[in-house]
Amino acid sequence: MSGLISAASPVLFDSQKLLLIAGPCSLENEAVCRQVAEGLIELRRTRPELNVVFKGSYDKANRTSIAGDRGTGLEAGLALLAMVRKDYGLPVLTDIHETIQVSAVAAVCDVLQIPAFLCRQTDLLLAAAATGRIVNVKKGQFLSPPEMTHVVGKLREGQAREIWQTERGTTFGYQNLVVDMRAFPLLRQNRCPVIFDATHAVQLPGAGGGKSAGQREFVPPLARAALAAGADGLFIETHPNPAVAISDGPNMIPLSEMAGLLDSALAIWRVVRDVARG
Repeated sequence: MSGLISAASPVLFDSQKLLLIAGPCSLENEAVCRQVAEGLIELRRTRPELNVVFKGSYDKANRTSIAGDRGTGLEAGLALLAMVRKDYGLPVLTDIHETIQVSAVAAVCDVLQIPAFLCRQTDLLLAAAATGRIVNVKKGQFLSPPEMTHVVGKLREGQAREIWQTERGTTFGYQNLVVDMRAFPLLRQNRCPVIFDATHAVQLPGAGGGKSAGQREFVPPLARAALAAGADGLFIETHPNPAVAISDGPNMIPLSEMAGLLDSALAIWRVVRDVARG
């Protein structure tokens, strides 16, 4: 497979840039991946303050229903990610679900992501840390921000090279999430970059009749609020046509709307950065 990487990933986070993790929820096919990658390259070219990482999942392992489309599978998905990395020069990120997947994913991806539901799985965390890749761990919907100290502690014990934390909302009753803005300064106490998953935070889990629903109209205000509260980056799933996406369409941002959303996000990020500089 072309696009393999052998050395440990260099430090990727840059405090002087807004980290953007973006891409389709599921790696559907080459055409979608190329269209999204081209859009992200253009955003990076015209907005040099962005530090862009391409995201796509080869397996949606926690679908609401057994009938939900899980995506390409490991081998085909990694081939698509390797293509994006090679042809577009974008760092790539994907989820891992079991320790058996870790070595294959680490051969292709710059960032290994621990899904929220698995953030306390010690063996998975240690296996990801041991690869030398960057590890992005999502805070479980069931965890308080201070509990992430223990998650980060496991990764540090495993000698993780670079650790990112992603806030994606907290369970708020049935089929709903809420974002507590206190989470961002609390998570920053772990001395790791904190990212806000703006699209998964507006999910309505299981509320779509065998799948999750979503409220993408709340992505822009929540993204801006998170940056004002101290987030170092944004995680935004995007698709050329979310209405036909095989996963998370109701909460993804259309690719054509990403520029406007990021312009407003960067405006807030610049103010916060300048205030921090004094």
